[in-house]
Formats: sequence, C-alpha cells, structure tokens
Amino acid sequence: RQPLRPIMVVFEQEHFQGKCQEFTNECCNIQDCGFDNIRSVRVECGAWVGFEHHDFQGQQFVLERGEYPHWDAYSGSLAYHVERMMSFRPIYCASHQCSRMIIFEKENFMGRSAEVCDDYPSLQAMGWCSNEVGSMHVQCGAFVCYQYPGYRGQQYIMECERHSGDYQHWRNWGSHSQTPQIQSIRRIQH
Repeated sequence: RQPLRPIMVVFEQEHFQGKCQEFTNECCNIQDCGFDNIRSVRVECGAWVGFEHHDFQGQQFVLERGEYPHWDAYSGSLAYHVERMMSFRPIYCASHQCSRMIIFEKENFMGRSAEVCDDYPSLQAMGWCSNEVGSMHVQCGAFVCYQYPGYRGQQYIMECERHSGDYQHWRNWGSHSQTPQIQSIRRIQH
C-alpha cells in the first residue's frame, strides 16, 4: 500500500484567517512564499515538524493530523515562549505500527539503557532513574521527546531516517538543544 502524501495548510493569521497555502513538501523559509510568519496550521495528512527559524533551525514543534488555531496549540513550551514558525518538513518515517527506540544514560550509547516502544508521560515513572538522557538510537519510527513530564517543555524530534537513527549526544537533538533533560517521550502518529 502506498503511503498517503503529506498535506499541511498554513495561515498567516490565527484561527485560520488571512493568506493561506497548502504544502506537500518541506519549506526552508516561509518568507520565500510571501508569508511574514505562520500563526495557525491545519495538518490534513501525515506528520510534520515545524521550526522557529528558517532552514530548520531553532525550537521544534511536532504537528500531527489536526488543527492548530494559534501558536500555543503546537508549541508545548511554557518556559520558552515562541510565536513563530518559519520552516517545516514532513516526517516520513512516523508510524504507530513500528516505533522503537533505545535510550542511553550517557553519551555515545554508554551506560544503562531502556527500550521505548510506547508513549511515556513520565520516564521516571517507567523506572528511568534520571531526568536526563545521554544518547538515543531510533530503530524504527519517530518520537517526540519532551524536556518535562506530561509532554511539556522543549520538543526534540527523533527519527530513524535522520542521522541513521543515531543521536550520540544531546547536541545532536536540534540546534536549540541546551540540556540533556528528557522526562517524557511519545510516538509520532502518521
């Protein structure tokens, strides 16, 4: 069966108002499409990752099928207030049927490890003894890791198709990562 084509509609104003455009591929700078900013989003098919800055830099936001009428509907961060999304791309490997990742206590896949293949609102509640993760290997699928329990705080998108699924150091998690603190993880739905 052929996977469905990712479709996302972006709007210049909150609540799906103003200029809009449909995308089926990545956009590295929304200003090149005549937008100053993206204030609301409707994901019609697939999973996407949005970025605070152009060229896929800055804070990451996971965008799954549904409506996001304003920035705080997708930002997930109370500690880091961002009201802009300047670039985005589809997450092709997202799959609820096959999602598996190994998290490691230390950098370079060292120390204690645990397999993650479900959604965990609290890593500590599942038995992880720290509020930090040193490295990760995504075997299949895609995950969003959150700085705080309950799927809150900075978001880091981990995919099996990026870096061959290997995230050897927390600095590999994204241009905005400033800490190895990960306290909740969930699978990204396609």
